[in-house]
Amino acid sequence: MTFGSRAAVAMSAYGPLCVGIDPHAHLLQQWGLDDSIDGLDQFAATCVEAFAGKVAFAKPQSAFFERFGAAGVAILERTLQDLRHTGTLTILDVKRGDIGSTAAAYAEAYLDDDSPMAADAITVSPYLGFGSLTPFFAAAEQNDAGVFVLAFTSNPEAMQFQAATVDSGLTVGDEILAELSQANEGATPMGSFGAVIGATVAHLDTQRLDFNGPILVPGFGAQGGTVDDLRRLFGTVTGSIIPSTSRDVLAKGPDVASLRAAAAAVNDSLSLLG
Repeated sequence: MTFGSRAAVAMSAYGPLCVGIDPHAHLLQQWGLDDSIDGLDQFAATCVEAFAGKVAFAKPQSAFFERFGAAGVAILERTLQDLRHTGTLTILDVKRGDIGSTAAAYAEAYLDDDSPMAADAITVSPYLGFGSLTPFFAAAEQNDAGVFVLAFTSNPEAMQFQAATVDSGLTVGDEILAELSQANEGATPMGSFGAVIGATVAHLDTQRLDFNGPILVPGFGAQGGTVDDLRRLFGTVTGSIIPSTSRDVLAKGPDVASLRAAAAAVNDSLSLLG
């Protein structure tokens, strides 16, 4: 089953919420854990217990594991493995982007089913040219995985590139969405190649959101994005969005029941999207 099909099933079963697994130093301390490899280990294990089979998506941020070196990467690998095949799909937030054999090696590392760090989907950066992402799309197709491409992110610096106009007359962000539309053409219920569009983008000036793929929407909740923002930004394609939040849910830890209740409450609020 393709990632697009599995994503649709998971969203129908659990709601669209994606819980970000972001072990910031201050969050570990808030949970009463040391900012250490042992603290990271306990944090990750608790997140797996709380969210596996309870939410549609979990999104570990690779950097917060990598900062602990090889031992942190080993915990990330175990976290991905423990979440997979539970009904909860993993989106590894790595924002990789490169060319040729290097891109292919990254794709193999994160999307090959036999890799110890295999995820259901990853985030990638298209700013070496959309064509540079071909190895990621190929690996995703071979492994029924997904790829989310940065399109319109909510950091203020992004507009310098994403709102720039290219030779086609489109903005860079629109060009990415147009490319995704081609990549997802004919897929049902939706394609496996998605976009990353921030919930706090001030003005989303695009008519290309209906590209037949999922839209990962970070910035919802504690970072400022609201249900009204989602409705304003995404209009008729709200059924394709995957709102992602970390702090709104993880702040309720380390108690597993409280974490689950927080995730359920956020999913309930998203039901207002209709």
